[in-house]
Amino acid sequence: MRKLVKIFPFLVWFRLTTIETIKADFIAGLTGAIIVLPQSVAFATIAGMPPEYGLYTAMVVPIIAALFGSSFHLISGPTTAISIVVFAAVSKYAVPGSEEFIAMVLTLTFLAGVYQLVFGLAKFGLLVNFVSHNVVTGFTAGAALLIASSQIPYILGIDVTRGGSFIETWVNLYSGAGELNIYLLIVGLSTLGSAILIRLIKPQLPNLLIGMFVGGFLAFYLSSFTESIETIGVIPTYFPPLSTPDFSLSSLKSLAPEAFAIALLGLIEASSIGRSIASKTNQRINPSQEFVGQGTSNIVGSFFSSYASSGSFTRTGVNYEAGAKTPLSAILAALILMLIVLLVAPLISYLPLAAMAGVILLVAYNLIDFNNIKKTFAFSKSESIIFSATFLSTLLFELEFAIYLGVLLSLMFFIAKTSAPEIHTLAFGSPPGDGVRKLQSIRKSPLVQCPQLKIIRIDMSIYFGSINHIQKQIDQIVDNQRIYHILIVASGVNFIDLAGMEGLLIENKRLKEFNGSLYFVSVNSSVLEFMEKVHFVDDIGRENFFELKEQAIHMIFDRLDRSKCEKCQALIFNECQ
Repeated sequence: MRKLVKIFPFLVWFRLTTIETIKADFIAGLTGAIIVLPQSVAFATIAGMPPEYGLYTAMVVPIIAALFGSSFHLISGPTTAISIVVFAAVSKYAVPGSEEFIAMVLTLTFLAGVYQLVFGLAKFGLLVNFVSHNVVTGFTAGAALLIASSQIPYILGIDVTRGGSFIETWVNLYSGAGELNIYLLIVGLSTLGSAILIRLIKPQLPNLLIGMFVGGFLAFYLSSFTESIETIGVIPTYFPPLSTPDFSLSSLKSLAPEAFAIALLGLIEASSIGRSIASKTNQRINPSQEFVGQGTSNIVGSFFSSYASSGSFTRTGVNYEAGAKTPLSAILAALILMLIVLLVAPLISYLPLAAMAGVILLVAYNLIDFNNIKKTFAFSKSESIIFSATFLSTLLFELEFAIYLGVLLSLMFFIAKTSAPEIHTLAFGSPPGDGVRKLQSIRKSPLVQCPQLKIIRIDMSIYFGSINHIQKQIDQIVDNQRIYHILIVASGVNFIDLAGMEGLLIENKRLKEFNGSLYFVSVNSSVLEFMEKVHFVDDIGRENFFELKEQAIHMIFDRLDRSKCEKCQALIFNECQ
């Protein structure tokens, strides 16, 4: 069963489905299908593809990603960021919309999926754990404002150039304030208001879907007074046809670098969105499995006329807000979309864009984690910097740059923290003979220390990034305090590498020149096992390793300079008496 679950992860959540969850997933799927209709057409246009290819992508990709991913709420499909990168990558090789362009986009999609699948199978999803949660929070908040900004023109009726930056959009909104359309404003605000009201009064009802119907009926009534209420329009009624990517060597070589960039962007997007929603539902995401899901969906999609895709902020937010319980909601959304396109596309074509925009505004608001943002600025300077940089760059620059910047800052702060581990000087807090005596940090209170034996505790891993800092601390003890016996309490060291051990051997060699040495106590079993395997224990001296602090001090005491002990007034060890 475990082997089957690894190959087919949907067996886990499939057993959790009940009549109640299926009902909830159906409502969420219906809402998501209606939302994705106009979006997929718009995203395909941004990517330089014919509009129907956006629909194909929204029909095929969510099913495969739901079956092989790990998130219960993530909805995959065409996205703004991926669409922009696809257009930029392929437009320099072929004319957008042409058969050659479409074939190269499908090849690009296939290659990106292969990269993602390899990353997932290699368990590279663990790397996501080193990315601060505030990268996700900042990116989500910035994307929420971008989503809201893109929808406001539909509610106000102000003509704004599509594809403009966040600032350009608001400048155009301000300059076009005189064009405000009161009818569209009524439709948009009524949709938004009714969705909020339903959620407050009857949270179990599908508030987003009801809000869209309210806006649709109101628009139908107001249409007798104005012709300015724009609707979704005619939707093509096709199913995804089979397709074949261009596997020629020249195409593969030319598109491989762009495919790698799209693969990374898609993985970071999907992981960020999945983790963002998981933080609200307390679900534990498996990043590597999510990589497999994204890769498989893009590979399969490339053979069913679908272009590169990833997790969608908007549709995932709609899915969560609509009450989805399992990934079945994503599958149902895709199937319902097929039925809508085939059967009731003429009816959906009357849905006003202003009503849909009102729903998306509510979704965008709910994507922002205000509590976490407030806590971040109150308690962590470094996390505040990561959030602010990611948030602002999301608004002002390309989305992929914002993610890369946030990830880079996370890694920089992580490396800076681990490269300078906390090193505490320890001493006994009570005099000799006073029962059970415990070592404690002298930072808490000034304590008497032995002038010949320094006891320190290292509270982090000893590896190539931190050994230089540790060596500097030992050098200061030797040069400034003239102490040549140093006992390292290693209970907080969970990992040590070859570079770390080499640095400690250098310090031990220097201490021996002064008739001193390094000593180790309370070494974790896994760390000690590795030390023995590479002969570090033998190189330092097996007699320098101890299990108990009392045993270590008793043995080291016999190696101290007796002439100095006779003049010492500290007398902090039991042996001193």
